[in-house]
Amino acid sequence: MDKAQLRRKLLDCLLAMSPELRDEKSRKACNHLVATAHFQEASTVMMFVSLPHEVDTSEAVLHAWQLGKVVAVPKISWQQRHMIAVQINSLETGLSTSASGLRTPISGVPVPFGEIDLVVTPFLGIDREGNRLGRGGAYYDRFFANPELRAHKCGFGFAEQFLDSIPTEDYDVPVDMLVTDEQVTHFDHRKGE
Repeated sequence: MDKAQLRRKLLDCLLAMSPELRDEKSRKACNHLVATAHFQEASTVMMFVSLPHEVDTSEAVLHAWQLGKVVAVPKISWQQRHMIAVQINSLETGLSTSASGLRTPISGVPVPFGEIDLVVTPFLGIDREGNRLGRGGAYYDRFFANPELRAHKCGFGFAEQFLDSIPTEDYDVPVDMLVTDEQVTHFDHRKGE
């Protein structure tokens, strides 16, 4: 199955989930995320503002604020095909919604790559090596490739999105950790060292 077919299959699976089940699974996933040492120890956490069919990050974002953490989210430049991290202080105001339904900050203070301790990233699918299948724009792969970024990379989603393997490209950057409603998995990318 190629990436496009796999994306369609995974998206169909997410869209078929009832709102009640999605809420319950999102709560469990957020509880697992905020309990990790990487989340607890981070001063600055880059989260994502969820699409309606994705795991809901709002409880983890609120928890981060309660702990006094800086929370950043992606601000997308569609023309330049890249994203930057921008600090937010609300999930209710200061966000615009694109045609695809993606909510991004209208403005805000950019957060330097080197100040981010943890990047929590969405995905459609993720495999046992930490390879993630995103929406196809490679925005996170380009973001992860920045040499100034030393943050721990965490895939965040539902157990149904965890697969045995995903087709990869040379530019794909795997995550270090996966958090779902069922588990926390750490990946070791230092093979051969």
